[in-house]
Amino acid sequence: MANNPVANLLRAPELKDKVLFTLFILLIYRTGAHITVPSLDVNILRAQFAGLQNTFFGIYDMFVGGGLSRATILALGIMPYISASIMFQLLAAVFPTIEKLQKEGEDGRKKLTQWTRYTTVVLSAAQAYGYSVFLQSIPGAVSTPGFLFTFTTVITLTVGAIFVMWLGEQISERGVGNGMSLLIFFSIIETFPSAVARTWESYTLGEITTPALVLLGVVVVLITAAVVAMTMAARKIPVQIPRKVVGRGRIREGQKSFVPLRVNSAGVMPIIFAQSFIVVPGTAVAFFPNLGALSTMADLFQPTTLTYNITYGLLIVFFTYFYTAIIFNPVDLAENLKKQGAFIPGVKPGTRTAEYIDRVLTRVTLPGSIYLALVALVPFWILGYFNVQFFFGGTSLLIVVGVGLDTVQQAQQLLLLRHYDGFMKKGRVKMRGRQRYM
Repeated sequence: MANNPVANLLRAPELKDKVLFTLFILLIYRTGAHITVPSLDVNILRAQFAGLQNTFFGIYDMFVGGGLSRATILALGIMPYISASIMFQLLAAVFPTIEKLQKEGEDGRKKLTQWTRYTTVVLSAAQAYGYSVFLQSIPGAVSTPGFLFTFTTVITLTVGAIFVMWLGEQISERGVGNGMSLLIFFSIIETFPSAVARTWESYTLGEITTPALVLLGVVVVLITAAVVAMTMAARKIPVQIPRKVVGRGRIREGQKSFVPLRVNSAGVMPIIFAQSFIVVPGTAVAFFPNLGALSTMADLFQPTTLTYNITYGLLIVFFTYFYTAIIFNPVDLAENLKKQGAFIPGVKPGTRTAEYIDRVLTRVTLPGSIYLALVALVPFWILGYFNVQFFFGGTSLLIVVGVGLDTVQQAQQLLLLRHYDGFMKKGRVKMRGRQRYM
């Protein structure tokens, strides 16, 4: 029992409080995600959502654990806050003011966080209004449509989104793990038991044979293992820190270190961006079913078609390079190394170092982008081959693995700080810093 990492985590009072507090917040979140807004027939709404799986609504519904298809008070989830955060991250590459705030340390981060919160309120209100209009457009879904329903729905969903944002911040400050990521994590894995139950039901009905079921389990394990390996994979660039006199005759000896360039620096964002584009035809047809041209285009971009697979894969590769260029600046990294007196052996400091890092990053990103495309497409192939509801798509699998590894690493650090054995007996989870999102 002394070597049990879970028991060690619960033995220290402060660590136990962190774990219990995190679980309590997650319980509140998932409870609120099952309370529907008033004056609504949920059965009619869910029947409507059955045909919206390959649209923006289907993607959004996955991130909020089905809250959108049930019209719950927390239907918007944490997505408005994450959208606002990504917005400022992208705007930093365009507006020097935002980039300057990101580099100003704690004060700059506090101001950006405040701006992000205000933007979250605006996005939540706009999304809530659009959702209320959509609900009233469904025949029979709303018992008393009109201004009062729109007003109460907008207020309820906006307050719910702000409350979810506050819950996520509380987990980050007083619990274990990144709060925003954990809220999405538990929203996704909540669908796991029902998906397994549907697969077992198909097996008992004879729709899936025993060899096919065993093969499906093996494939799921192999895909998950591959995602874990690629998530942790990195190209290490060696860095030399020279010997230096630090004052009063003291000498700091030279050190050897490395800069890890992750194979998948962009995380899950390229898949999310690609999905946002690939579902445009299906979403347009859902709102304008009488337009023949849109219907033809939507048929071309069904998940089972070759056009969909090729276009989706190319979009993921493109957005992997695009997002990596946004979040990773080789010039800044080269300047930081130069300020510290560090250098890459055989490469001149400054511009040459930035060019070298950019060249390595470009080469490393190629296999990372291909890997992301395969992770996104393989679940669709498995679904078609085994004729079952695959419970992890590419997006959800990457989020679950990424957040799980990040949370394990943070728990590992808490244990090691208090001289307990960690979760990993043969090595540690490396190069997994605290992630703001997935």
